Amino acid sequence: MPGDSRFGFVQFELACPLGPADGRYLRRAPGGGGEPERIVVLRTLGARERRLVRRRGPQAVWDAPEPEDVPTVRATLIGVEPLDDGDAWLDSLRGDASAREAVVEASLRELNALLRAHRAAAADPYAGELARWHANVVRIGYGSGEKVAEGRFDAAYEVPEPPARTRADGLAPQERLAAILSGSDTALVAEELVLRARLDLDGGRPREAALQARVALEALLAELPEASELASHRAAVGAAANAALSGDPPVEPVAEAVAAMRAALARHARRSL
Repeated sequence: MPGDSRFGFVQFELACPLGPADGRYLRRAPGGGGEPERIVVLRTLGARERRLVRRRGPQAVWDAPEPEDVPTVRATLIGVEPLDDGDAWLDSLRGDASAREAVVEASLRELNALLRAHRAAAADPYAGELARWHANVVRIGYGSGEKVAEGRFDAAYEVPEPPARTRADGLAPQERLAAILSGSDTALVAEELVLRARLDLDGGRPREAALQARVALEALLAELPEASELASHRAAVGAAANAALSGDPPVEPVAEAVAAMRAALARHARRSL
């Protein structure tokens, strides 16, 4: 990155470990040797020093200790195209909430792509993905490449959180959670599978989404006989899953099937309350 150029960035501060080691990661277009698309800088702040002497065994405690400070991970996603006018770019996003959130969501997808690569490289199934609400702070700004990589910048502002859900939106999930925990309701296998297919769609992974949707559809049809109308999606989802074995499948039939399955599961959840 030229030292006198200015680059836009989106920065997330997260009170949870991500998995990859601190450092700079250059993401290129697929195919090997492709053009650089994004630089991701990970830095852990406030981490406790490792103890030099390992304790020999569990230590008894008599009172609940005060919670320990949690290290913060700062993830900065830096664009590779220089900005013609950093202030104009920043002001345009400040005044357009939908464009601003689109930039944040695109950066979050890039960060999740890094975490997915780490999950595969480390063979760690517990390295999960991040949602917008995982971030304590989100910033958008610009600065010189080296300055931004070191955590400094020319100008930036904190992005306000998206509007909170209303109480009515959150009431039914809480009621169903209580029902599941009390044993009066059961979480279906298909519910987890549909959520995974939705996550793959949101993450821009059409191959995984198609394969996951086929399994989710069969599980849902077996568990919810009253949703038999979903069988009409079998042919399209099956074709997309077959295509996914050798390349990117058509996304639209998979997205339609996932939306239909979500609607059927929502009806089931309402009836179970």
